[in-house]
Amino acid sequence: MTISGKLLRDAVISGANNIYNHRQEVDELNVFPVPDGDTGTNMSMTIKNAVGELKNTSDGATAGEVAKKASSAMLRGARGNSGVILSLIFRGLSKGLSGKETASAADLSAALKIGVDAAYKSVMKPTEGTILTVAREGYENTVTVAEKKVSAAEFLGEYIEAAKVSLEKTPELLPALKKAGVVDAGGMGFIVILEGMLSVIADGVMIESADEVKPAAPAAVAAAEEEVKFGYSAEFSIQRNTLKDISALRAYLETIGDCVVVVDDEELIKANVHTDHPGKAIEEGLKFGELTKVKINNMREQHKSLIRADKAAQSHKKAPVEPTKDTGFVAVAAGAGIEALFKDLGVDNVVRGGQTMNPSTEDILEAVEQTPAHNVFVLPNNKNIIMAAEQAVKLADRNVCVLQTRTIPQGISAMMNYDPEGDFKANRSAMTEAIDNVASGQITFAVRDSEYDGHKIKQGEILAMDNGRIVFTEKNLTKSLIKLTKRLVTSASSYITVMYGSDVSDEDANEAYEALRAKISGDIDIVLVNGGQPVYYYIISVE
Repeated sequence: MTISGKLLRDAVISGANNIYNHRQEVDELNVFPVPDGDTGTNMSMTIKNAVGELKNTSDGATAGEVAKKASSAMLRGARGNSGVILSLIFRGLSKGLSGKETASAADLSAALKIGVDAAYKSVMKPTEGTILTVAREGYENTVTVAEKKVSAAEFLGEYIEAAKVSLEKTPELLPALKKAGVVDAGGMGFIVILEGMLSVIADGVMIESADEVKPAAPAAVAAAEEEVKFGYSAEFSIQRNTLKDISALRAYLETIGDCVVVVDDEELIKANVHTDHPGKAIEEGLKFGELTKVKINNMREQHKSLIRADKAAQSHKKAPVEPTKDTGFVAVAAGAGIEALFKDLGVDNVVRGGQTMNPSTEDILEAVEQTPAHNVFVLPNNKNIIMAAEQAVKLADRNVCVLQTRTIPQGISAMMNYDPEGDFKANRSAMTEAIDNVASGQITFAVRDSEYDGHKIKQGEILAMDNGRIVFTEKNLTKSLIKLTKRLVTSASSYITVMYGSDVSDEDANEAYEALRAKISGDIDIVLVNGGQPVYYYIISVE
C-alpha cells in the first residue's frame, strides 16, 4: 500500500491534532527549571500552521503537492529550535516526494533521510540525545525494512518503534535528562506527531483536536491561544509575624490553583497563584502576617483583550516595504521598556517574543520585510530563536544577517557598537565582537523541583543565571541582584544596566537599585531601566 495525497493530508492534520492534545505533557519534559518549558507548544504551533493550508487542499492533490504545502507552511510557522528541526524534517519529506502521485515505504525512507541530514546541517553543534538522535536512529534502524516488500503503513509503524527505542536511550546521552528521570521532549513530540499520522494511514482514524484547530498566531499572542484555566492572578506580599514554614502556604495555594510561587526571607513573604478563588488565597496568607501589597488581575479579560488585539492586527497585515536606506535592524524582545530601548538605539522593528514566547519564522520575516533597508541585521536575543531567524534569511527579499545574540544585553551591546559610517561587513564584525564583550545576568524563579548543573533547586526559589548558566539560588530578590551583579563585574567593567521586569514594582526596583549602588564601586555607572519583561525579575548587562 502507498500513501495518496488525500491520505497524507489527513495524516498530517491528525499528527497536528495529536501533538496539540499532548503539548503540555511534552512541555513538562523540559528539564531546565526556568519558565521555558515550551517544546510541545512550539512543535504544536509549528505543525498547526500547516493545518489551514491542508484543509483547503483538494482530495485529488498528489502526495508531492501535499508534502510541499505542509512543508512551506511549517517553515514559515516554525517556532523554537524544536519547531525549526521539525519543519526541516518535513521539508525533507517534501523534497523526497516531489513529483510523486503516492508515497511508498522506500519513498518515505528516502525522504526521512533528506530531512534528517538537513536538520543536522542546520545545527552548528548538534547535541545527541535530542530530537535529532531520535529522527536519525529511527531512519538508520529501518533502512532494511524499507527495502522489503512492505506497505507504507508498515514502514511508518516500524520507524515509530525504532524511534521509541532511541527515545528511551536519550537519558544515557544527556545527563540532565537522566537526573530528572525524563526522556527528551523534542524526541517525544516528534513521535507523538508520527503516531497521529499513523492512526490515519494504518487504521483510517483521524485524531481530533481537543479544541478547534486554528492557524498559528503571531508570537505576541501565542499564550493567548491557550485556554485560561483559572480566572484570576493573585499576587500579594506579607509582612510576616511568624517564622512558620511557608511550605504550608505553598501547599494550600496548590490546592486552589496553579503557577504557584512562594518566596520569603526573615521579614517578608511574596506569593503568587493563578486561581478562581483569590479571596481564599489572601485569607490563607493572613495567617502568616499583615498584607502589604495585593494585586489581582482578571486573566480571562486579559485573554479576551489580547485575542481582540491580535484579530485586529491580523486584518491589517502590511505588504513588504521598498528599501530606502542601506542598513536596518530587527530585534526580538518582550517588555515595553526593552522595546523602547531598542527603538532608541536605532532598531526599526521589534518582534515581540522571548522566553516562553518564541516568534515564528514568519513573524521575523514579516518584520524584516517591513524594514526599509537593503541590508537587515536581525538580533534574536534568545538562543531558542536563532534557528527560526536563520530560516527567515532564506525567504527574505533582501540581504539578511542574523547576529548570534542569545540575551537582551548582547543585543543592546551589538546595537551600541553599530557605526552608521561603516560598511556592512565592518559593522557585522564589530557587532559580533561586541556580543562577546558583555556579561549577561538574569534572575527568575524555578518552576519545578530539580537537580541541575550541580544545584538542588526547589520550586519557587529565585534562580540567578550568569550568561544562561544557573550559578546560585536565593530566597531574597535584592540579595540575588547584588550577588549576581558583583559576580559579573570585573576590573574592566565600567557600565551596568539593570532592567526590571513586570513582576517587580517601581518601589522595589528603586530600593534594590540603591542597595546595589551601595555595594558597587562608584567608578562604575549604574542605570536602572523599567524593562517590563515577563519571566525575568531582573536582566543585568555589564560592560
